[in-house]
Amino acid sequence: MIEIDTPDAPDPRQAPHQDFADRPDQPNPADAAPIDMASAVLPRPRTMEMVTRLVGRKPSKLTAFFINSGVALFTFLLGIAALDYINRLLISYPVLGWIAVTLFALFTLAALGMAWREYRAWARFAKIDAMQRKAGTALTEDSMDKAREVTDQLLALYHRRPELEWNRKRLTDRRAETFDARTLLTMAETELLAPLDQEARREIEAASRTVAAATALIPLALADVAAALAANLRMIRRMAEIYGGRAGAVGGWRLARTVITHLIATGAVAAGDDLVQTVAGGGVLAKVSRRFGEGIVNGALTARVGIAAMEVCRPLPFLSQPRPKVGNLLTRGLKGLFGNDDKT
Repeated sequence: MIEIDTPDAPDPRQAPHQDFADRPDQPNPADAAPIDMASAVLPRPRTMEMVTRLVGRKPSKLTAFFINSGVALFTFLLGIAALDYINRLLISYPVLGWIAVTLFALFTLAALGMAWREYRAWARFAKIDAMQRKAGTALTEDSMDKAREVTDQLLALYHRRPELEWNRKRLTDRRAETFDARTLLTMAETELLAPLDQEARREIEAASRTVAAATALIPLALADVAAALAANLRMIRRMAEIYGGRAGAVGGWRLARTVITHLIATGAVAAGDDLVQTVAGGGVLAKVSRRFGEGIVNGALTARVGIAAMEVCRPLPFLSQPRPKVGNLLTRGLKGLFGNDDKT
């Protein structure tokens, strides 16, 4: 038997080894982008950006002077015209003239009453703001005296709230058991503010649901902005009412500007840890519907505004109670959109 030397044949059971470093002309699989990390364009919350600019933008001094002087001039001319008309009416038709005088006097009293209500509402909110600062000082200095003052102010603030009657009695009975400022303020937060926090969360969920639905379903360009602006202003007014403040027509707008300023100052307008999953979800939904994905992100930013409103209107900082998260609020709000909201 004659044996012929032949080169070794490659084993078919073993895959051939390819050195891509030696073959630069061939594509390397390691350079391919991972499939799961494909870049997705996130929807831009144009509606809430417009609302934030409308509410939070402070006019320049020249613009404010122009508006104030214009309003003063219009009011002065209107008053002069009304008085001249009433004077001529008294000369021509005395009975009708006196009726006009009576109506003008009633209108003046109503205007003064509304101005007084706006002043009291803003003074009440300023009182809550002072209470926040005093509570922060009490925690920093561990001052029991200041903590007792804040607790007394809280009891006086909510003494006309019948739904908190049992909580007030419980706090009054147990406050003598505490011996440091943080424990006393934590007890006051648990007894008085915890039920109000639940109500505030429901308002934020409702506003987020409204803004998300308005952005997704309203095709008009400015109609969704108007709906989102109205929902956010109503939510901020409700935050003030829930925590014991008042917000009239002018005071509500000033409060909204304060909330937006707080939102920008604390950096909460940027996407944080609790908003990453929400924005990511909006990017996935944007592949199916751009408007729906934008509505999700607008709802998330509305929840951001609601949390900032809670921090501004709340008499105490979050001590033992958990701070609301955007993802949880938006999830519950969207469940309510489909009739599956849990009210417990």
